[in-house]
Amino acid sequence: MTTHSDTVTRILDTAEALFAERGFAETSLRTITSKAKVNLAAVNYHFGSKKSLIHAVFARYLDPFCAHLSLEIDRLEKMQPSPNLELLLERLAFTLLNTQTPNKQGLSVFMRLLGLAYTQAQGHLRDYLQTQYGEVFRRFVRLLSQATGELPETERFWRVHFMLGAMIFTMSSLNTLRDLAAQDFQEQTNVRTLVARLMPFICAGMQAPLPDVQANPATSSYIQAHHPSL
Repeated sequence: MTTHSDTVTRILDTAEALFAERGFAETSLRTITSKAKVNLAAVNYHFGSKKSLIHAVFARYLDPFCAHLSLEIDRLEKMQPSPNLELLLERLAFTLLNTQTPNKQGLSVFMRLLGLAYTQAQGHLRDYLQTQYGEVFRRFVRLLSQATGELPETERFWRVHFMLGAMIFTMSSLNTLRDLAAQDFQEQTNVRTLVARLMPFICAGMQAPLPDVQANPATSSYIQAHHPSL
């Protein structure tokens, strides 16, 4: 017999897979209900709307992740002296890898969804993430600011987003990257090995010398020649 919990899980699993594959706007509730083998009334009953369903898909990952990260931040905030960048990134990676996900490919799928939250016009989703989870991430960024005090705020803003970009691309492309490594280098890798390689790269990028505010002449010439509107 199908239970309330089974129906909710099936809807969430189906919505997650379709959103990751097709995008939010391109996935209709009718497609989700058809794949999940439930009627539209079930989605409306359990979630109320497509927007609320999208939020629930993210909450499955972010509720446990942010709960664990908040505990890590509690410990980090009590440290004297303040934790350095390497330790902050190590604890972030630890939390990411040790938060239970709903399914085997959960981390990779979630990173794909997180990337879509940035690249697709989903203002309601960004508002939801900011409201529900913003305080945890603001606390982490405050620690990050203390560990990178030499960076101007605007430069730190860009580097944090470069860091997120590297993490989201790498983790969302996990299966493809593993296949390429096996094919080209006969190397078998797993998510923990990949993260162990990624963290020093991110740390070096966060600590790199400040760029010259005036672009390199060669770069400027190239941009002007190929992208005159920029």
